[in-house]
Amino acid sequence: MSDTQKNAVVTGSAQGIGRCVARTFAEKGWKVFLIDVQEDELKHAAETHLKAYYEKKQVSYAVCNLRDPAAIRSTIKSAADFFGGTIDVLVNNASIASPKWKDGKSFKDEDTLDEWQAYIETNLTAPFVVSQACVPYMIKSVEKQPHVQETGGAGPCIIHIGSFRSIQSDPDQEGYASTKAGTNGLMHSMAISASRWGIRVNVVAPGRIKVAHENKEADEKGTHWQDAHEDKDIEDHPSNRAGRPEDIADAVMWLQGAGFVNAQEIYVDGGAR
Repeated sequence: MSDTQKNAVVTGSAQGIGRCVARTFAEKGWKVFLIDVQEDELKHAAETHLKAYYEKKQVSYAVCNLRDPAAIRSTIKSAADFFGGTIDVLVNNASIASPKWKDGKSFKDEDTLDEWQAYIETNLTAPFVVSQACVPYMIKSVEKQPHVQETGGAGPCIIHIGSFRSIQSDPDQEGYASTKAGTNGLMHSMAISASRWGIRVNVVAPGRIKVAHENKEADEKGTHWQDAHEDKDIEDHPSNRAGRPEDIADAVMWLQGAGFVNAQEIYVDGGAR
């Protein structure tokens, strides 16, 4: 392993978009630390799906409840230790992915409050705390390459995974849409605050991304992205298809290396907005 090898922490990386992002980093030679609350899926993602990288000690992982700040801080320390004391990129991908209230409820139902709180803690508080825990190790990364930005480089960065639902909502998505809109505000403020340390912060906001093939069961069944494609996907998108997890991973990879892109929301939705 090279002393200059870059590294990335990816939350919510047991399946779906997060797993694809983690895989993309690994394929490009990065060291990657996967974090998720789903133990079986996470173990499969790291030890089976990414087996070649795991066996080379290029990939590691930890189960973490992202609604537990103490667990977050301990897990990020483990990630930094795995990387040798620095963190280059954080991808805050973990969130409650289901956009609607459970059981057909609407926001007039008072018992949505617990769900609301879960959205807030998982989709908004968690990325704040994870970012907070990573910053000291990102500052160490800057200190190891103090002139990287002067020479046109990128330096460390935080990338939040938001959603086009932050600006275009369907009915009964108040919890999801509000927290994804909050992610945009969190990003803007963090980008200004973190500039003093040489850290950039941006958002990648996916549209409709088909992810049913990115999990343990799909791997075992041999499911592919194309299997979930529908005629409606062509009708709904000027790009004439639904999104792939790779579309989001491509945007993440571009952003981490785009040193003059900061405090931006990058919508990857096939033109659906």
